[in-house]
Amino acid sequence: MHDDRSAIAHAAADALDRARADGTLAATPALAGFDGFIDSIIRVVDRRRSMRMDDFDAIGTIPGFAGRVAAAAGKSANIELVVEEDRFGGNGPLYAGALGRLGMPTTYLGAVGKDDASRELLPIYEPFAARCEEVVPLAAPAHTDALEFEDGKIMLGKTAPVQAVTWERLVERVGLEGLRARCARSRLIGIVNWTLCGGVQGIWEGLIDHVLPTLGEQRGEQAGPKVPRPEETERRRRVFIDLSDPAKRTDTDLRSALEVLRRMDELVPVTLGLNLAESERVARVLGVEAHADAPSLGESLRGGAERIRERSGLACIVIHPREGAAAAQRDGASAWFEGPFTARPRLSTGAGDHFGAGFSFAQVLGLPVEQCLAVGCAVSGAYVRDAESPDLARLIGFLRDLPGAER
Repeated sequence: MHDDRSAIAHAAADALDRARADGTLAATPALAGFDGFIDSIIRVVDRRRSMRMDDFDAIGTIPGFAGRVAAAAGKSANIELVVEEDRFGGNGPLYAGALGRLGMPTTYLGAVGKDDASRELLPIYEPFAARCEEVVPLAAPAHTDALEFEDGKIMLGKTAPVQAVTWERLVERVGLEGLRARCARSRLIGIVNWTLCGGVQGIWEGLIDHVLPTLGEQRGEQAGPKVPRPEETERRRRVFIDLSDPAKRTDTDLRSALEVLRRMDELVPVTLGLNLAESERVARVLGVEAHADAPSLGESLRGGAERIRERSGLACIVIHPREGAAAAQRDGASAWFEGPFTARPRLSTGAGDHFGAGFSFAQVLGLPVEQCLAVGCAVSGAYVRDAESPDLARLIGFLRDLPGAER
């Protein structure tokens, strides 16, 4: 198993090296959107050693934090939060920033402006914009308090500003022809955070009705609406979707979203990325068994991805728990890859977005599914260890010397 894992990782590294050398990577642009958050990275104080701001023991685990909160029932509690840093965030900027850092020419459209009416970039996003080819502000960002623990994170979101991002706002800011042109040149279209952004489903529908069927015109082909043949779209471009924790949305909402994605998949192949909890929820809404008993976690998740993909009708389903990732494709290919899990990440906020970026990056470069999983796991694994997005050299080196999973 470990020999196979190493061979897959090395093959992926070789493929990325070739893509960099022969110019394929530079000729593979991406378009992403549409949210934007400022993330406050926070540790929760357990006990202070002194009143110096950094001199404390943090609550290490989510159950420990939950116990502290539960103990306050019928009483009260004063829980101290220490902000380690504010950084640009949001599922879209983290996803797009990871693509840009890997060398993909990336356009971002999203809630990264100085205020709701501004077309100017908020200064905290300047390092993000430096990774991208183009950034177009659509609204002001929302805010997330990200409570970091050894076993995960609690994201406390204040989402009102990103509700301004709608299909109408998108067309107002970039124009329908401008949007068509940006999509036509993009091999990858990444759309994340359906859950917190009420306007995202309307953007999906606008793309389906007004953009995706007409992309042939932008390549100098015969004018007029055109529905591409499946074999053309498989070669030309893909859409990557991350719902971003739909636990708070109703089953009716989720069922509607999946139906819209099925319509989108008729025009461009759609990959849906899910974490473990999301895969269980989506499976329940679709009426299939998420993860049946199997000899291993990998086989269980691989089977779950296959069942969700078949019932959803989408081109690809990828499921990424902390231990690794599984995927199933329309062509029948499926795989599981054990990731380089670390029990003590320097930063976990954004790990899933980095996995999605790595997976979809490898996918549009044409890597086989098991290598796409390896790349996704490696981008995420390097990110949580370094507390920053890896560049291509770091990613290739990480794949060639892929750490084993910590138990």
